Amino acid sequence: MLLLLTEYLAKFEPGFQVFQYLTLRAILGVLTALLISLFVGPWMIERLTLLQIGQSIRKDGPESHLSKAGTPTMGGALILVAIAAASLLWSDLTNPYVWIVVGVTLLFGAIGAVDDYRKVAKRDSRGLPARWKYLAQSVVGLAAAWALFRLARSPVETALLIPFFKELFLPLGAGYLLLTYLVIVGASNAVNLTDGLDGLAIMPTVLVGGALGIFAYLTGNARFSEYLFIPYVPGVGEVVVFCGALVGAGLGFLWFNTYPAQVFMGDIGALALGAALGCIAVIVRQEIVLFIMGGVFVMETVSVILQVASFKMTGRRIFRMAPLHHHYELKGWPEPRVIVRFWIITVVLVLIGLASLKLR
Repeated sequence: MLLLLTEYLAKFEPGFQVFQYLTLRAILGVLTALLISLFVGPWMIERLTLLQIGQSIRKDGPESHLSKAGTPTMGGALILVAIAAASLLWSDLTNPYVWIVVGVTLLFGAIGAVDDYRKVAKRDSRGLPARWKYLAQSVVGLAAAWALFRLARSPVETALLIPFFKELFLPLGAGYLLLTYLVIVGASNAVNLTDGLDGLAIMPTVLVGGALGIFAYLTGNARFSEYLFIPYVPGVGEVVVFCGALVGAGLGFLWFNTYPAQVFMGDIGALALGAALGCIAVIVRQEIVLFIMGGVFVMETVSVILQVASFKMTGRRIFRMAPLHHHYELKGWPEPRVIVRFWIITVVLVLIGLASLKLR
């Protein structure tokens, strides 16, 4: 929106041409989303408290979590507002990738909002029945997959890139639709499973989102992509503005979500942010790198799968409780220790993911 205004003003004052640079607009996206979060956050927390939109706590969860009952939830709405506003203000609104990733984020946020509302209205921690939740996620995920498939102009845009190898691509053809669906829906639910401790999910999301922004910038630049042996996808660079907005909104939310949390993001935030990461990874052709950088999300999801499978087949549990962060809590780790150590793991994994740009 503001890009169009600055383009017009540049006709009279050349200095406004500086807003054409992606790097500047990405920085402005970070700052805009951060400021929106910091200024709107206290008001939103107050409104959620007055409306008694409080968190329902699992009765079979760690006893230390019982004191969190009633803490305002659905704070993810703050993240979505900040991301959408900053993205639409500083992005090129003629770019289809921007609309797809914003649309996926908001639609998954809407699914999460319904889930959160049911939890609050019925005081039921289960929320929206799983079959309806997955159905809605599947519809949005497949729609996004189809839109991205139609946008592809070269075979490499629908191929699976193998990191750490030069120009090694696996052509997927129509299989691209399945991969995209799995990545978006899988990432959405993985972040949602991770969102169980104060600040645990949001900081890895910020770190991974920032790294994907680097990939977006390089993938959308013909010179850099050729030098680094990664696919060149015209127009993808614009997604870096969205990534910047995600980083700013996430940091602003963490201001209120850090231990002890004043507000929880709820499914409205977790489902949306996970879907956003998955969608960006598909757009920049880095699905496997997302799997690496989002290792915390992966191990949380795997812990749940293993726990359920083990109990059904043998009647025994592998972990004291799943997802994995609860296992360490029950082992006696203080909540801040679990959170910070998972953050440290994410920093290391993100660096490994970024290293794949050069180690080929």
